[in-house]
Amino acid sequence: MSEYIVFGQPILGDEEIAEVTDTLRSCWIGTGPRTARFEDQFAEYVGARHAVAVNSCTAALHLSLLASGVGPGDEVITTPLTFASTANVILHAGAMPVFVDVDRETMNIDPSQIEAAITQNTKAILPVHFGGRPCEMEAIGAIADRFGLKVIEDAAHCIEGRYQKQKIGSISPLTCFSFYVTKNMTTAEGGMIATNDEQLATTLKMHALHGLSRDAWRRFSDDGYQHYEVVYPGFKYNMTDLQAALGLCQLPKLEQWLRRREEIWQQYDEAFAELPCWLPSPAASETRHARHLYTLLLDIDQLGKSRDQVMRELHELGIGVGVHYRAVHLHQYYRERFGYEADQFPNANWISQRTISLPLSAKLTADQVDRIISAMTSTLSVTQLN
Repeated sequence: MSEYIVFGQPILGDEEIAEVTDTLRSCWIGTGPRTARFEDQFAEYVGARHAVAVNSCTAALHLSLLASGVGPGDEVITTPLTFASTANVILHAGAMPVFVDVDRETMNIDPSQIEAAITQNTKAILPVHFGGRPCEMEAIGAIADRFGLKVIEDAAHCIEGRYQKQKIGSISPLTCFSFYVTKNMTTAEGGMIATNDEQLATTLKMHALHGLSRDAWRRFSDDGYQHYEVVYPGFKYNMTDLQAALGLCQLPKLEQWLRRREEIWQQYDEAFAELPCWLPSPAASETRHARHLYTLLLDIDQLGKSRDQVMRELHELGIGVGVHYRAVHLHQYYRERFGYEADQFPNANWISQRTISLPLSAKLTADQVDRIISAMTSTLSVTQLN
C-alpha cells in the first residue's frame, strides 16, 4: 500500500515550530501576551469587536450558554447532525437540548421547523454551520427576535465563512470557533468566542479562568501586583501561549489555504459527478463556504453496500475518511435518556447512513488528490455493482 493519506492532516511548518520554540524560551507558556495578541488578530479577521481565547470550542459553547443565562429548566434548540459536544454542553449548563431536523441538501438546521419546537422554556437557538456552510442566519435571527431568544453560533467548521457578505463571527451576539487538529487552522486544541459586546467578553474571560477578576497576565503591571478576587465559581478553560503561538502563525495563512481547498473541491466535484453518490450542494449566493468538509452522500441502494463497507475498502487503499456525523439522537446516551427513535429526525438519520467525508487539507499534494479520486472512483465504480 502506498503511503496512507490521513484524514484532516494539519499543516505545521518551520514557522510554527520556531514560534513555539520562542514561546518556550520566553518562559511564558501559560495565558499571556501571545494569547492576547491572537485574540486581537482573530477578532479583526472575523469582524468582531472582541474575541476570547479558550481551550476548545466545547468550552466556548459552554461558556457562551452560561453567559447567555441558560440554565436549569431552559431549552436550547439545535441540530442533531453535529458532534456530540454541541448537545453535551447544553446538558452541562443544566438545560435540555431540543433537536430540529436538518435540510437534506445543506445538512444545516431547517429554519422552517424551528418555530414548532419553541416552548415557554426555550431560551436560545444554537445553529451549527455544517462543514463550513453558513446557516440561514437571517431566518434564524428573525425567529429569535420574534420570540426573544438568544442565538449562539457553533462555527467550529466555519472560520472563513460569510453569510450575505457578513463574516461569521460578526452576526450573532456569540459565535464559537474551533482550532482542533483537523480544523482549517489549528492550535492543537483550542477555541475562540467572538462577540461585539464588551461586557459579555469581560464575563467570558472571567468565567474561563476560575472566575478570577484579573487573569495572570494582567495581575502584573506598572502599578505593581494587583490582587484578584474570585467573583464566580469559574472554569479552567483558558488558552495557553503555546497554543496561541500556533494560532498566530496559522491565521494569516487561512485565505491562501482556503483557495487550495476550493481547488481540490472543484476537482472532486468534476471527478465524482457520474458516480452513485450525491455531491455537496453549491454554496448559496452572497455566502462563502469555508470548505471544511467535503462530504459525499452515497447511494447505498444503487451501490448494494453500506457506507461502512465503502470506508473499509478506502482504508485498504490507503485513504483515511471520516463520518460527519452519526446524528446525536442515534447515540446510546441520547436514545436511553430521551427515548429518541431513529426516524424522529428523518433527514439527519438518512444522512447518517450515507455520509462520508474525504480528505480536504490544503496540505494535500496533487498526487495525493489523484490517489483519492482514483480510490473513490474504483470503490464506487459501476463495474463494482455487477
